[in-house]
Amino acid sequence: MQFKDLGLAPEILRAIEEQGYTEPTPIQAKAIPLVLLGKDLMGAAQTGTGKTASFTLPLLERMRAHANTSMSPARHPVRALILTPTRELAAQVWESVRAYSKHLPLRSTVVFGGVDIAPQIRDLRAGVEILVATPGRLLDHVQQKTVALNLVEFLVLDEADRMLDMGFMPDIRRILALLPAKRQSLLFSATFSDEIRKLADTLLRDPVSIEVARRNSVTETVTHSVYRVPEPAKRELLARLVVERDMRQVLVFVRTRFGANRLAHQLVRDGINATAIHSNRTQAERMEALQDFKDGKVRVLVATDIAARGLDIDHLPSVINFELPHTPEDYVHRIGRTGRAGQSGEAISLVSRGEQELLDRIERLLKVEIPEKKLDGFDAEAAASRHERSERPERSERGERPGRGERDRGDRVGRRSDSRPDDHRPPRAATPAPVARKGTDDPLFAQPYEPGSGPSVAAKAPSSPTPPVAPQSALRGRPQRPVAALLARRPTPQDGRG
Repeated sequence: MQFKDLGLAPEILRAIEEQGYTEPTPIQAKAIPLVLLGKDLMGAAQTGTGKTASFTLPLLERMRAHANTSMSPARHPVRALILTPTRELAAQVWESVRAYSKHLPLRSTVVFGGVDIAPQIRDLRAGVEILVATPGRLLDHVQQKTVALNLVEFLVLDEADRMLDMGFMPDIRRILALLPAKRQSLLFSATFSDEIRKLADTLLRDPVSIEVARRNSVTETVTHSVYRVPEPAKRELLARLVVERDMRQVLVFVRTRFGANRLAHQLVRDGINATAIHSNRTQAERMEALQDFKDGKVRVLVATDIAARGLDIDHLPSVINFELPHTPEDYVHRIGRTGRAGQSGEAISLVSRGEQELLDRIERLLKVEIPEKKLDGFDAEAAASRHERSERPERSERGERPGRGERDRGDRVGRRSDSRPDDHRPPRAATPAPVARKGTDDPLFAQPYEPGSGPSVAAKAPSSPTPPVAPQSALRGRPQRPVAALLARRPTPQDGRG
């Protein structure tokens, strides 16, 4: 079967041909005819099998009736809404929409957070028929009244399971309340859990379910392997794999943002050009890092699971799990960045002893046993020992505080000895006596304080002398203390006598 057999318009077929495609993938061959018939759809396919085009192409075909070249924004209302969980996926979907609609007079744009909202407002006010958005930023535009959704005819939820994992369901329900009840709705994802199927039952009307592969499966063009290595030796093994196997483009996954920054910095120290991408970086920094990786300026891109969805990198040869994910479904999404569109790929996992349970879960999900490999000439235990020896002096030189676990161990070991005096400790140095400041021998400051009326008081009542006031120290029977006269002149014997 070819695309021309699916009933698509010549303008769309021309755009498909310019992208270099002639035959649809299995998910496209099954989904496109159903969407053209107006059916609600729930499609599950392996990551990298053309899922985005399976809903983009039929939507463009159905929206050709609304295509026009008018400059009036009123002639270009939002008629198709595509929701994605991440910014990267939203940008990728919009690129597909632009590529396949380039010969049609249809407008489209994308809105997501992390960037200036002003250009998005300008595009929306000019009018667009197709809007790709993340839920949070879309609700920002709704609140500012810069977008109207009352004419939406097509709704697409891409990566619906990820939206559920990220807690977007309250936002999605708010968006659904703004849409017309009569619409065509499509749910697409690489995986479908039982919770997603329950959600689909509430959102879709008599949906048709499509699964072109076993649930939570991976493409057969990707080879999997495991390297057993202690946790401290992982970074050295990764560097040797990249160098000795001459990996020119490799995507490395870690669990945390701090771990991504640290690993990228260490790889740069090892002479490997690397950068990190995660949610703590601005959208501009993330896009720059991704573009540098695609252009070959960066050899290793260290990413958290935020990048496991939506990254479309042509012919990415390798994905390495520096740390296994906590959920086995995330493993499917991680390695789905390689082996896309029928290309071959490789998925490598560096597994420590503490990650055995995570590996077991992944193998149970995939229903396969991942083979183990070893790097010739690499002694994992020796590398771990070298790492530990190099870390100890480095910490003492920097004067770093010990980690939480080290503090806890130290507290348990030294609690009894630290709670009482330790005779063998060196005595503290005596505190030096304060040094007297020079220039403080003014006799004014050595005189005792005696209250007086001052010149202003004497000027007010010259005819009514006041009796002398006894010093306060005499009344209390205490010795006088020298007090500095800060606000009055130096007292004289005539003061207080009138």
